[in-house]
Amino acid sequence: MAANNRRMSGKKGAQVGSGGKRRRGLEGKGPTPPAEMRKGHAKQRAAAAKTRRAQVRPQQRRGAGRSASEMVVGRNPVVEALREGVPASTLYVQQFIDNDERVREALQLAAERGGINLMEAPRPELDRMTNGLNHQGLVLQVPPYEYAHPEDLTDAAYDEGADPLVVALDGVTDPRNLGAVVRSVSAFGGHGVLVPERRSAGMTAGAWKTSAGTAARTPVARATNLTRALEAYKKAGLTVVGLAADGETELGDLEALEGPVIIVVGSEGKGLSRLVGETCDVRVRIAMPGGAESLNAGVAAGIVLYEAARRRG
Repeated sequence: MAANNRRMSGKKGAQVGSGGKRRRGLEGKGPTPPAEMRKGHAKQRAAAAKTRRAQVRPQQRRGAGRSASEMVVGRNPVVEALREGVPASTLYVQQFIDNDERVREALQLAAERGGINLMEAPRPELDRMTNGLNHQGLVLQVPPYEYAHPEDLTDAAYDEGADPLVVALDGVTDPRNLGAVVRSVSAFGGHGVLVPERRSAGMTAGAWKTSAGTAARTPVARATNLTRALEAYKKAGLTVVGLAADGETELGDLEALEGPVIIVVGSEGKGLSRLVGETCDVRVRIAMPGGAESLNAGVAAGIVLYEAARRRG
């Protein structure tokens, strides 16, 4: 009879219990953790990124390469570069040169700045150095520029206890525009400028001159791939804001400027590239009542940086 009952019950042996799972599931989970501990929250991503940065030895990631050295050629360009504080390592002066006012000023500026070697060279040597350009007897050698690493820009902000404010340039090839952006970033309390390694303006003597000396205190970082660098910034908690004439949000309505943000400025002709535009969290437009179709990169970045500085108070 007992065997019969076992067959009717349908049981095949000892049954595994819940182990208390149902009871524990009914228990409360305690107070809501702070934002820095909630998975997926922007503040949690920023805190995690900061921890990762602290675990990476500086020598493993600092620096993003150097540019090639550059020659400033001709009497007027050399004097202007020295006046504007463009970094220089050597001033080459042609032997038996006519000692006019510009030559005398170049020699005086180089001596006053210090750290610039004065070298006398025969004309054929200067012709060779400049590939036959009309150097007029004066050649200024500009040393390679030391680019920062993209993470250095956000690190500088966190070290100050501030939310990062960075500008990235997408397809901007005029060094004067880069210099103007560097100047605006410095003026409005930004933490640096990011440029891609290829198809982009670099920190040449022209960019240094346009920056009016601010390039000495405002870092420029270089990324091998701009899209990947922007995605890394997003994971670190920054909002990626792209400037576009057809942007869905007007600048005055953009609350993201009050927090950690990277502003992406495209070229005047083509704007943002497709991949960069798709990476942006939001695309913003600048109202232009005068009817102009676009602004150059330096002016557009200056307007947005001013709005960010105003909001941050």
